[in-house]
Amino acid sequence: MGHIIAKDIYKELGEKLDGSMVRMPWNDALKEMVTYLYTPAEAELIVAMPYRPATLERIATMTKLNETKLRYMLDGLCKKGLVCDIWNGDQYEYMVSPFVVGFFEFTMMRTGTNLPQKKWAELFQAYMFGKKEFLDANFADGQKISVMRALPYEETIIADPHVEVLDYERAAALIDAQSSFAVGLCSCRHEKHHLGEQKCNVPLDTCTTIGSGAEFLIRNNLARRSSKDEMFDILARSKDMGFTLTADNVKQDVGFICHCCGCCCTLMNGIKKTGYTNILVSSSFVATCSEEDCIGCGLCAKACPVDAISMQERFGAVIKDKRPKKLAVIDTDRCLGCGVCALQCKPKALVLEKTSKRVIHPEDTFERAILQSLERGTLQNLLFDNPNNKADNFMRFVLGGFLKLSPVKKSLMSDTLRSRFLQALREVSGN
Repeated sequence: MGHIIAKDIYKELGEKLDGSMVRMPWNDALKEMVTYLYTPAEAELIVAMPYRPATLERIATMTKLNETKLRYMLDGLCKKGLVCDIWNGDQYEYMVSPFVVGFFEFTMMRTGTNLPQKKWAELFQAYMFGKKEFLDANFADGQKISVMRALPYEETIIADPHVEVLDYERAAALIDAQSSFAVGLCSCRHEKHHLGEQKCNVPLDTCTTIGSGAEFLIRNNLARRSSKDEMFDILARSKDMGFTLTADNVKQDVGFICHCCGCCCTLMNGIKKTGYTNILVSSSFVATCSEEDCIGCGLCAKACPVDAISMQERFGAVIKDKRPKKLAVIDTDRCLGCGVCALQCKPKALVLEKTSKRVIHPEDTFERAILQSLERGTLQNLLFDNPNNKADNFMRFVLGGFLKLSPVKKSLMSDTLRSRFLQALREVSGN
C-alpha cells in the first residue's frame, strides 16, 4: 500500500512542478527523476507548499506541520537545492525550486562523497532531451521570456556615440555592483562530464554567483565564497577561451553570470537541437558582418556557440577575383548578440550593433516570474497560491481559463499593456 501511495504522491508532485513558471510535463522520465530526487515525505511537503515565497509560519499553517519538524525538512530540501531559502530583510522565506534555474543546477552543483552524480546527469539528460517534451512545453508556442540572457562583450560593440551600453548589459558592471560572490561547479559541464560529452578544457568550478544568489549557495554548501578579483579573473579567462557570457534575465539584482560553451551549455544545445531561439534570450545587440572586410576565414562560424553563422559563396565570385570566395552570413533570428564571433575576427569585419528585433529583459525577478507564468499559462498559481484552500482552487480554475484565451494573453504581453499590467500586479502584491 505504501508503494502505491508513494507513486500517487510523485504524480501529484509532477503536477505541482508543472504549474510553476517553468512547465514540466509528466512523462516516464520525469517520474523516474522526481522519484529518485525526492523522498515521499519531501514530495508531500512540496505538493502542499504555496507557489510564491512564504514564511515558515505560513507554510506551517498550510501544511499543519510542527514548525520545528518543518524547519528541519525545509533546511534539508535547501541543502539538496529542491527548495530556495530567500532572506527578505527580516526573515527567511521558502520557495519551491523550479526546474531551471533551480533544482537541475543546484543538484549538479552538489559536491561530496558517494553522491550518484552520473545517475543524476542521466536523469536530467533523459528528461530535457529524450523526447523534447520539456522544451516544447516551454518554447514551442513562441514564448519570449526565459530565465537567462546573453551578455555582449563590450569591446565588440560598434563604436558609435549613439549606441549606449547599459550597466545591466555589462558583465564588469554587474560584478562591481555587488559585494558577495561565490564560485561553484558549472551544472552543465558537470552533467556533460559524467555523460562523457564534455569537450572543453576548463575546470568545472566556473559558475559565478553574485549578491543574494551567492549567499544562498554558500549558506547551503552548494558553492564556496569568492572574491571580486576572482570574478574578474574568471571573466578574463572566459574571454580568452571564447565563452559566451550569460546572466539572470533581469535588469535589477542580477544573481549570476555563467560562462558558457557550445559543447556543454544546456540552453545553447537546446537552441541547436530544437531551433527555439528564445531558450536563451539574446542581448539587445546583433552581430553584423562587413562584406568588404570579411576575409572568409570561417573562424567566426567555428566560434559561434549556436551555429548562427554560415560561410556562404559570394555572389558572382570568380577565380580571378581577389576577394575571398566565402562570406560570413549571420542568422539574425538565432544570433545571441554575445560578440564571441567578433572576438575571433582578426580584420574586425564583425561587430555588434543594436538589434531591431523585440527583446524582453524584465526589470526584476517579480516581472520575469509574472511574464513567464503568463506565457506558460500558470499565472493563476502565483496569484492564488494556496493549494489547500478551496477558494484559491476555484479562482485558479476561473482565472486560468480566462488567461488561456489567446487574445487576452497577447494583449497583456503587448508593449502597450504590459507595463500597466505589471504595475497593477505590483500594487496588489505589495512589491
